[in-house]
Amino acid sequence: MNQVYNLVEFFSGIGSQARALENLELTVNTLATCEWDIHAFVAYDAIHNSPELDDEFAQMEKDDILDILKKYTLSNDGKQAMEYAILKTYSVEVLRYILSGIQKSNNFVDISSLDGSSMPENIDILTYSFPCQDLSNVGAFHGYNKGIDKDSNSRSSLLWQVGRILQEMKNADKSLPRFLVMENVPTLLSKRHFGNFKTWIDDLKKLGYFSRYFQLNALDFGLPQNRPRLLMLSVWFGNDEELYQQLEEYFETINEEKVIKLYQKTPYYKHGKRKIHKLLRTNYTDKRLLEEAIECTPNDTPSRRKIWEENPQIILPDDTPNPEIKYIRTITTKQDRNPNSGNLYFDSGIAGRSKFRYLTPRECLLFMGFKDKDFKNIKKRNIEIHKNSFLFPRDKIIRMAGNSIPVKLLEGIFWLMLQTDIFLKNYNENKNK
Repeated sequence: MNQVYNLVEFFSGIGSQARALENLELTVNTLATCEWDIHAFVAYDAIHNSPELDDEFAQMEKDDILDILKKYTLSNDGKQAMEYAILKTYSVEVLRYILSGIQKSNNFVDISSLDGSSMPENIDILTYSFPCQDLSNVGAFHGYNKGIDKDSNSRSSLLWQVGRILQEMKNADKSLPRFLVMENVPTLLSKRHFGNFKTWIDDLKKLGYFSRYFQLNALDFGLPQNRPRLLMLSVWFGNDEELYQQLEEYFETINEEKVIKLYQKTPYYKHGKRKIHKLLRTNYTDKRLLEEAIECTPNDTPSRRKIWEENPQIILPDDTPNPEIKYIRTITTKQDRNPNSGNLYFDSGIAGRSKFRYLTPRECLLFMGFKDKDFKNIKKRNIEIHKNSFLFPRDKIIRMAGNSIPVKLLEGIFWLMLQTDIFLKNYNENKNK
């Protein structure tokens, strides 16, 4: 395809959205991003721009960088704001990467502080994958159960900031994005949350959007990971009631099965269809892969033995793939837990270590649809924040993978968007005859 799409990514993470569009051979012009987690947006910069620093950042002094960064609300964990006093203790090298991650990706950083009048014009696609901590079953287990209630001040309630920004764009006479793409957990459809979700859809309609949501799973789009998600495509119709009616008729024929079939007929599905063993990195003659495996080998304790016994054993003690396992469990933000995504038999030969390992950070990224090169580019930025404390240790990368969106799943919803765009062009051509 030779089309150019102007993209804005809210809650951009490490950029699954941009990668999915690029995989569909579209020319992506990223107008802006919005992400306050320093690890995520520094990784985004490494993956989508360059792992190397431009000279303009590499030559900057610490005080000059801090003077710029002090106006931003940054986060070290993606959950709460970090104090400026902590930022001041960071090495100048890390601060340079942080500034690059903001400026090179046009990062608005804190969505709560973003005024719609500052948004760019001519946006084709606006994506928003707002935090799911207060919606997911895992989050509820840990006591995050405020949902997306407007006045709850929960992380998940940041959804409403998207609506505020769109309304402010409209008030400033700015053109609204032609498409919105939402991703989150299916529990939005539960009794606890559906009232709020319906209100959100109604709010979008008032802004001029027709919306249709789908429950989809990464498994159906070429990734061997069981990851059910809720995705919603919203199409701007403005005040054209005839177009709204046409969109209703068009989407009457499109359900989850149709979305899957449409994508599976494309070469992008065939090229990306992977089996578990293709994504595991078990060539331990490669020194780097061996080191990554050892790093993910826990100590031999009763609780860790229980993790091996009670979770999928992807690689068996005879070092062969388990024929009964066709896909892994959902990649979460932590693998050293029970339950986890699955484990591999691995004898490191190190005394006191278990004879199994978890998925490595590299493998977690691969199961999300990223590439070995992406992992390597992130690791190139794994420099010291303080002495013996690094920017991208093992658990940070696993957390970023767990917080991201399966790239192939996004390809599926974007493919539907592309078919809808053809429908819109045909509608406009017929209307103007």
